[in-house]
Amino acid sequence: MTSQDAQRHEICRIGRSLFERGYVHATAGNISVRLDESQGGGFLITPTDACLGFLAPEELAWVDARGEQRSGERASKTLALHRRIYDAVPEARCVLHTHSTHLVALTLCGVWSADDILPPLTPYYVMKVGHVPLIPYHRPGDPAVAERVAQAIHTAAQRGTPLRAVMLDRLGPNVWGESPAQAMATLEELEETARLWLMCHPKPAPLTDAQIDELRRHFGARW
Repeated sequence: MTSQDAQRHEICRIGRSLFERGYVHATAGNISVRLDESQGGGFLITPTDACLGFLAPEELAWVDARGEQRSGERASKTLALHRRIYDAVPEARCVLHTHSTHLVALTLCGVWSADDILPPLTPYYVMKVGHVPLIPYHRPGDPAVAERVAQAIHTAAQRGTPLRAVMLDRLGPNVWGESPAQAMATLEELEETARLWLMCHPKPAPLTDAQIDELRRHFGARW
């Protein structure tokens, strides 16, 4: 199995796992991976209108660095957004987008703030996810979203709190990481924290500044 073959199978594994556990449904969501030159370069991305639970490795879209299709089914319409995230975050190797139920519900009910859709509720949310800004609503595939996301990434980097995710209003999160498994773990923590927040009545107090500073000192938390 070549390195590109391994990446194709990993995308299918992650997609099936997300689908079977309810993080995606029907044909919602997409996954991409940035390929090294030794793997052929460019990107692999799930096809448009594909169900992530039933992906076939050979059907994944392979596009070059300019976004032009090389093989496979037609690339997801979110390709432009994924490429913009990779440009803005050089260490990112995978981008996931889902329509995770509790996160979308959070935008419908009202997020904590535009800069942080959720408060720092738990230590693992602070350590594993960090700040997640809300990107105002645009229709699916609107190219304006890519610029909004890039601006949010740049602003956070200037503050010294690099992003791992953004939330598209009424659509769902975009999460990235150094591998598909890492991106999936961040998504899981993000969705679980949204579920906890929506379940709690009355709403719990966030972690204190002193508690967050302790997480910075001991674990290098970027909050």
